[in-house]
Amino acid sequence: MRSRGIQRTVLRSTGYSLVSIVVILLLWQAVVSLTGISPYVAKGPLQVFEHLFTGEDAAENRAELAPLLAQTMQDAAIGFVVGMLAAIALAIAFSLSKAVEAGVMPLALLLRSVPLVALAPVIILITGRGSTASVAVIGSIVVLFPALASVLYGLSRATPQSLDLVHVYGGMRATAMRKVNFPGAAPSLFAAARVSVPGAVTGALLAEWLSTGTGIGGMIQKFSASARFDDLWASVAVITLLTLVLYNVVQIVENAVLAQLGMSTRLT
Repeated sequence: MRSRGIQRTVLRSTGYSLVSIVVILLLWQAVVSLTGISPYVAKGPLQVFEHLFTGEDAAENRAELAPLLAQTMQDAAIGFVVGMLAAIALAIAFSLSKAVEAGVMPLALLLRSVPLVALAPVIILITGRGSTASVAVIGSIVVLFPALASVLYGLSRATPQSLDLVHVYGGMRATAMRKVNFPGAAPSLFAAARVSVPGAVTGALLAEWLSTGTGIGGMIQKFSASARFDDLWASVAVITLLTLVLYNVVQIVENAVLAQLGMSTRLT
C-alpha cells in the first residue's frame, strides 16, 4: 500500500515537472515571437535545438558548451553544500542558544539587506579573485538565508509535549534537538534544499561573472560582446533547463522520502 502511494507521488511530481518545462518553452517562444526583438538577436527554442542538435556545427557547439556547463554545475554544488551546511549549523545553534541567536542574527540580517553585488568586491578582495573560496562564499550567501529561515521554522515545530517527554527521561536540550526537533524538521530541510537549488546556480553564475571568469557565468558577457547570440541563448537555455530539472528531482525525492516516513498527505 505504501509503495503504491510512493509510486503515485513520484509519477505526480514527474508530471508536474513536465508541465513546468512545457509552460516555460511556450512562454519563451511567446516572448521571442511577440516582443518584436530582431531574429538576429532573439533565438527561440527551435533555433536553440537546431544550434545544439541538428545543425551542421551541432557537435562542435555541444563540445564547447559542455565544459562550461560542467564548471557552472561544480561551482553551484560548492555553493549549495556550503550554504546548506552553514544554514543547518546556524539554525541548530540559534535553537540551542538564544544568546547565539541574539549575537549573530543582527549580523545575518544586515548581510541579507546588502545587495550581493555590493559585497562581492570585498569578498573577492579577501578570498582572492578566481579562487574556489570566492565561489564558495558568494554561492553560499545566496543559499544561506532562505535555507536558514526554512530550517529554523522546521526546528521550531516540535510539540512541547515531545520536548517535555525527553526532559522527563533526563535528556538535555541537545538530546531533544537530536531526537525530536531535527527528525521532525525533515519537510523543512527538503524544502530548504529544493529552494536552494536555483539559488546555488544563481550564486555560481554571479561568482563566475564577478570573480572567476569561467563557466557559463563568465562566458555570457563574452558571447554578447562578440555577437554570438546562438551560443548566448543556448547557454542560458541549457542552464535554466538543467536547474529546473534538478529542482524537480529534489522535489520528487522529497515527496518519495516524506511519503515513506509518513510525513506526506499526498498519498490519499
